[in-house]
Amino acid sequence: MIDVKPDWARIDHVLLDMDGTVLDLAFDTYFWSELVPQRYAARLGIPLEQARFELEPKFRAVQHTLPWYCMDYWSSETGLDLAAMKREVCSRIAPLAGAIDFLDAVRAAGRHLWLVTNAHRDSWTLKLDHTGLASRFDRILSSHEFGVPKEHPSFWDRLRAQAAFEPARALFVDDSLPVLHTARAYGIGQVIGIRCPDSGGKPRIIEGIAAIDGLHALLPIDRHAAPATPG
Repeated sequence: MIDVKPDWARIDHVLLDMDGTVLDLAFDTYFWSELVPQRYAARLGIPLEQARFELEPKFRAVQHTLPWYCMDYWSSETGLDLAAMKREVCSRIAPLAGAIDFLDAVRAAGRHLWLVTNAHRDSWTLKLDHTGLASRFDRILSSHEFGVPKEHPSFWDRLRAQAAFEPARALFVDDSLPVLHTARAYGIGQVIGIRCPDSGGKPRIIEGIAAIDGLHALLPIDRHAAPATPG
């Protein structure tokens, strides 16, 4: 386990994942582990455990690919209106502790602040509308715009073709180990993992990548370390 503080003198852009980094992954854990199997079982008239048994290989088959993150794909696979189901339980959506303080501090320090997510548009718009966080980001970028998830080596090239930044002068924070390794291999200057993405779960073990419990651990931001480009 490695704990580090960012070198703010070498950061112009702060790129943040959404679920499990800014927002509490407890919502997604409940939605996919509890609500979806329950509604799938009810739709088919089968026991809950059978529903879980049928859904598990469907999930596993597309993990870390774009369909894994696509609401339309899973609505088709399950026969459920997942967007409507998420709206139904949106009161469970919440930021992780300290996340808003970090967002505000990044903006106050003059850094570019981007949300870089694998989430489908139906999902991220609902979540950011509910939490009121959209206005805190300079840009919101979803992998669905680029045709590949963040785990894919070509993701960062495709993102930079639309939204230019200097990788060596960027800080990227995410809770997915495959995503973190892809970002580091690409040349993102500072890459940090989140150990506690779910407030209801146990801390994760993140090996070989600098790691923190949550965004609050990156505070305070050294305001004397000015970015190289205007915020």
